[in-house]
Amino acid sequence: MTARLDALDRALFDRIAAAPLHGTATWLRTLSRAADHGLLWTGTAAVLGAVGGRTGRRAALRGLGSLALASATANTVAKHATRRPRPLLDPVPQVRRLLRQPVTTSFPSGHSASAAAFATGVAIESPLLGAAVAPLAAAVALSRVYTGAHYPGDVLAGTALGAAAAAATLHWWPRSCDAPPPAAPARRPAPALPQGRGLSVVVNAGSGNGSPVAPGPEDTAETLRTLLPEADVRVCGPEDDLAKMLTEAADRAARAGGALGVCGGDGSVNLAAALAVERTLPLAVFPGGTLNHFALDLGAATHQDTAEAVQDGSAVGVDLALATDDSARRVFVNTFSLGLYPELVHRREKLEKRIGKWPALAVAAATLLPTAEPVTVHADGRTHRLWLLFAGNGAYEPAGVTPTHRAALADGQLDVRVVDGSAPLARTRLVAALLTGTLHRSRVYRTTRLRALHLDSLGDATRMAVDGESVPARGALHLSKAHAALVVYRPRAAQSVPPAAPNH
Repeated sequence: MTARLDALDRALFDRIAAAPLHGTATWLRTLSRAADHGLLWTGTAAVLGAVGGRTGRRAALRGLGSLALASATANTVAKHATRRPRPLLDPVPQVRRLLRQPVTTSFPSGHSASAAAFATGVAIESPLLGAAVAPLAAAVALSRVYTGAHYPGDVLAGTALGAAAAAATLHWWPRSCDAPPPAAPARRPAPALPQGRGLSVVVNAGSGNGSPVAPGPEDTAETLRTLLPEADVRVCGPEDDLAKMLTEAADRAARAGGALGVCGGDGSVNLAAALAVERTLPLAVFPGGTLNHFALDLGAATHQDTAEAVQDGSAVGVDLALATDDSARRVFVNTFSLGLYPELVHRREKLEKRIGKWPALAVAAATLLPTAEPVTVHADGRTHRLWLLFAGNGAYEPAGVTPTHRAALADGQLDVRVVDGSAPLARTRLVAALLTGTLHRSRVYRTTRLRALHLDSLGDATRMAVDGESVPARGALHLSKAHAALVVYRPRAAQSVPPAAPNH
């Protein structure tokens, strides 16, 4: 049976390779070369991230993650298990039959695996974008047969492997549409601001992906002025001080008896939240960053969502988390971390102004991960070596090191997750657990829910990350919660879920 299938595969290969595709042949060979080392898909991901908004960015990230997993599986496991010789890379089938000889391992097709993985990963996040990418992936698969690099069976196997790799990413990163809506916090009084009267908004030009084809900060500001014509909307440019501009905006809002607004990513929201609580102002969050976790958990996916909430006076009270060390007290609306991640962010921030955020992240990871070591901290009279200490402002889902959404915004809890670096073979066990989707059962990974957490000393940990921003850290550390301390505008439609009672 195997011999018959192999003969059929070879016969089909010869028919495809000999097909008179005319001008298409040159295009297929060019496409096949463009897909070498994933370059075609990296470029496609950049386009999706630039023009597809948040959905496009998520699709691009899942596509690249799926590609990496499929490529590693195909090239380091499957090929070594089969050792099937490639066809001779000669465009003439007759010569190929006479001079057939092994070149490199043929089964499965790594290019086809990467193409299918990327296209399937994109489709998981957006069927529409997936449909746009699928013909390109199919063309890459066809090109591998026509150029003599693979048999049809190799391509089919690679395609199946790639699709499976993309599906496997759901173990670590659920789709955004799979996330249940967060439980609505209790409603809080906030002024209704018709036409935005009394609202002072700062648009952070440094937030987002910085793509030239994405809406620029001035365009965003103009959109907000159209939605809220009486609001004071100002743009914070690259040379401006964001903290100073937000402080001035908060002062104007306080004098007007209005509200503070911010359009930017989670780091911008972090600064604005601290000022809003300090001056007892409600906060209006307009999504404008790369991922906008807080805005999306809040139910404000668009500028119009927030504008309607501001004019209606629809607001809720959400928790604010606090990270206090010997140098400062910092707030975080989303997450805190200690260990590997803050150093990774610190290295990325040094590079991103020159080469862009995502390339900077890739370079930072490539230079840090091979030599990284756990940090040493002290608590309860004991020394602990940690790869990661994560604390979420509220309970996050799913389990693991890639939390994506919250079950509630005012539950009074810190979601604490620790990756132990002192266990034998901790690094190997961590990687194995990540790859198999069993991290939540691994002995190097622990989770708990607390109202507060205290570390006697940060030891050799010199940086921490609050809402994705890396900052210096020293001395003792205390994490706590200010329950429902932040009043924030939230669309009424997002408040249809009954409020969750705080856990005291």
